[in-house]
Amino acid sequence: MKTIEGRQWASREDLIAHSGYSRDTLWKLWRDRQANGHPEPRDIDGVMHWDVEAWDTWFEEHCQRPRDLSGVDRSGDPDEPLPPAGQARVLGVDPARITQYTKKPPPEWPDPVHTEQLATRTREYRTRAQLWAWVDKPVSGFGTKGGRPSGPGAKTGEAKSAARVRLATEALAAMPGRKVADVAAALAERHGQSVDTWKRVVTQARKQTQQ
Repeated sequence: MKTIEGRQWASREDLIAHSGYSRDTLWKLWRDRQANGHPEPRDIDGVMHWDVEAWDTWFEEHCQRPRDLSGVDRSGDPDEPLPPAGQARVLGVDPARITQYTKKPPPEWPDPVHTEQLATRTREYRTRAQLWAWVDKPVSGFGTKGGRPSGPGAKTGEAKSAARVRLATEALAAMPGRKVADVAAALAERHGQSVDTWKRVVTQARKQTQQ
């Protein structure tokens, strides 16, 4: 990563290491930026870089967007390979959506367990277990309308952020003199989320208490 004027900037390679997601997933999130609001990059030495703090804020909001999974059929044999029409029934979508996914797969779309070569196309089979696991991943974006959160969803995200800052402020007061990483690790163990997420929250809380 590069630090410019006190802010960290990450290349895609840096974001892969930072987020734990694959290059393919991050590329697809960037590809669909008009729909999901992905932050714009900055060109540094001819390479795209993203403001890490801005990207983390966006990614957290992206994963917390309200999703409607009520149309997903959770019944049936989890390990049964399904053709596109069957996949569409499980997901509660039009079969054309599965065709679209084959041509332009969304983030984390599972690889087929079996393929069948037809006269004019290849038919891909996926299991119910694969589809259920995919829709349950927030990064998949399934069940959302796209774009940044707005209305009640956005307010919920803001409330969660404020609550985390409050928890970090209380932890700093309870552990005076401890390093940010130590406080973040304690908060991550107690409340979930990654240590990196809590590091940013603790840093924000410390700045607010110093103002």
